[in-house]
This record gives sequence, C-alpha cells and structure tokens, in this order.
Amino acid sequence: MTEIPEHLRKRAAEARQKAEGSGAEAAAPAGDAPAAASAGESKIPAHLLERSKSAKQRGDEASSAVAPAAAAAVATATAGAGTLPAMSGPGGHTQRLLTVVKSGSIQDIKMKPQDKVHTWPHLIVVEFGAALFCTAFLTIFSIFVNAPLLSLANVNQTPNPSKAPWYFLGLQELLTMFHPMVAGVTIPGIGLIILTMAPYIDKNASNKPENRKFAVSLFTVFMMFWAVLVMIGSFFRGPGFNFVFPWADGMFFEL
Repeated sequence: MTEIPEHLRKRAAEARQKAEGSGAEAAAPAGDAPAAASAGESKIPAHLLERSKSAKQRGDEASSAVAPAAAAAVATATAGAGTLPAMSGPGGHTQRLLTVVKSGSIQDIKMKPQDKVHTWPHLIVVEFGAALFCTAFLTIFSIFVNAPLLSLANVNQTPNPSKAPWYFLGLQELLTMFHPMVAGVTIPGIGLIILTMAPYIDKNASNKPENRKFAVSLFTVFMMFWAVLVMIGSFFRGPGFNFVFPWADGMFFEL
C-alpha cells in the first residue's frame, strides 16, 4: 500500500476539521446560515450547505426504506428531476480531498547496472597514452641503437640467396612449392575469405578465451601456418634458395 506523505496528511486533517465545523453550523436553523455566511464565519456557501443537508436526509431515508418499490420510486423521481444524488462520505460530508502523489512513491524504479563505458574519454585516453608511450620508446631506442642497414646495393651483383623481407618470406616459401597463381593468389585469398567469414560463423559474444574455442583455434592455426613458413624461409634456405640446416651450413639471413 502506498505511503501518503506527511504534509498531505496534515492538509487532509485540516480539511476534515473544517468540514466538521461546517457540518455543525449546518445543523443550526436554516435562517442562521445566510447570516453566518455573510459574517464570514464559514467559507462554504449556503446553497452547498443546504444541498449537503438534503443529501444527508435522502441518504437516511434510502437506508431506512425496506420495500424495493419505494427505492425504485426514489430513483425515478431523482432521474425525472434531472439531478444526480450527491455522494456523501463519512459523517455525511460531501467534501473530497484530491492529492497529487509523485510517481516515485508509487513506482519502484531501479536502474539496471551497465558494464559499458563511453568511448570518450575512457577508451580514447588509454589509446592516446599507449601511442605516446610507443612513440617515446621508438624515439629513444633509435637514438642509442643504429638501424641494421647494409652497404650500398651493387646493380652488377645479385646477392645469393636473394630473400624478401621477413613479412613476405611466407609467400616466397609458398612459391617454391606451388604454381605462382596458387601460391600468390589462391591460398592467400582462401585464407582472407575464411578470416572474413569467421565473425559470422562464430557469433559467441563472450570475452573469455575458454568460451571461444573456435575463434582461438582458427587464429592459432593461421598464425602457426604463417610463422612456420617464415621461419623456414629465414633460417633453412641457403644459396639458390635451397633447403639447408643452419647448424651445419650456416645461417643465410640478416636482420
């Protein structure tokens, strides 16, 4: 049950006291009512007091009537007069109290906790800090450590073996096994298509690795496949891009 605020209770009590005082004045002779109203002792108009008195009398007569015919005659007479019987409350008073109750006291609304934050400033600040850290680290590292540059290239002499940068050695290793169309287009294209379709195949929204076995397995297979090709091309290919053992013939790879 809704709890009524204290100030509304006080207002209702004051209205009830005023109503009881007006009822006591209404019980006095009818001739004194206009005089009292004119004197300012009661704020309720005289015709409202008369209507309240007549409504109370009709209510007493209706409650004392036993025969259904008498009740029907009263209802017919009331309907013929064109006026509705006034509703009377406790003690015969016709005053009604209209209160406005805030929705907070009726509806129990609770906000649901959310585990999300705004991109700005929470995420952007962290990413900006990481970018500044990486920039500072590379700047300081480049001051104290020289880049592993070779001598000037000689256009009349091709190095043997001639290797691509490490991030392309996987493709160069595939060229030694398959046709250039297969090694350079088909196999990389199939890998890119599978990686593109992976989010639509695995729709699991969990952030825990143990719940994302398909995604973890697919990423592991892709990384191991490419890492093995790069390692073979880097450390196990010698002159003529032939297969050699680095612990026997040496290492033909420079950073």
